[in-house]
Amino acid sequence: MAEDGSYIEAGRGQTTLVFLHGIGGNADAWTRQLDWLARTGRARGLAWNLPGYGGTPLVDPYNWAGLAAALNAFINRHGVERPVLVGHSMGGMLAQEYACRYPAGPGALVLSATTSSFGRPDGDWQQAFVADRLKPLEAGQGMAALAKALVPAMLGRDPNPDGVASALSAMGRVPEETYRHALRNLVTFNRRDELHAISVPTLLIAGEEDRTAPAEVMRRMAERIAGADFVLLPKAGHLANMEQPGAFNDALDGFLGNLEACR
Repeated sequence: MAEDGSYIEAGRGQTTLVFLHGIGGNADAWTRQLDWLARTGRARGLAWNLPGYGGTPLVDPYNWAGLAAALNAFINRHGVERPVLVGHSMGGMLAQEYACRYPAGPGALVLSATTSSFGRPDGDWQQAFVADRLKPLEAGQGMAALAKALVPAMLGRDPNPDGVASALSAMGRVPEETYRHALRNLVTFNRRDELHAISVPTLLIAGEEDRTAPAEVMRRMAERIAGADFVLLPKAGHLANMEQPGAFNDALDGFLGNLEACR
């Protein structure tokens, strides 16, 4: 972990992967991918704590433009050219946002358990979604209680026990202020009509049992991105990189191999 708590670095190599966690995560969510990179030397990995998480300060206003600008600053600060952005859920939305706003920035995208659109922020379903997710906090229960309520519902069959423990711990440590900002921003996301403009190599990874970002939704996303690859992970739910780290890392490894073969 960096001294300021803003990121974790591991591995080595010409290719750099920048990992972007979800709304209930942090840089630690990518521990099993970073361990794999450190062990194999497959590539360099930077797992970033998004604004408001870990040691990274909030952005004001907390919106997609501000998050993309903060990501761009992080990438530039580390002297990374054309990184592979690996985004989970909200992090996958940020990867899409970054690719749209900074088309010369990413060298490739890996989108896991995410969506291209959350619809309208003022829609009935979206408002109900926010209210439901905030209900435990409004009742004064805190983020740890929220994690215990939400994480089990995100899992598929036979998840890695250590990964589940990490997911509970990570969500329990998200600052409540950050979670509220991120949740309200989440439902404003909509890049569906720009998917066709993504021109870099892209891999979409879906969990077979993901009820939050269903595999069929991600399959349709892949069809809208020219040349995109789609991988379905059996038994995985919404937290595939923590639930089934071996299968997730194998998918990353195959994608990196394809990138190297095209150079």
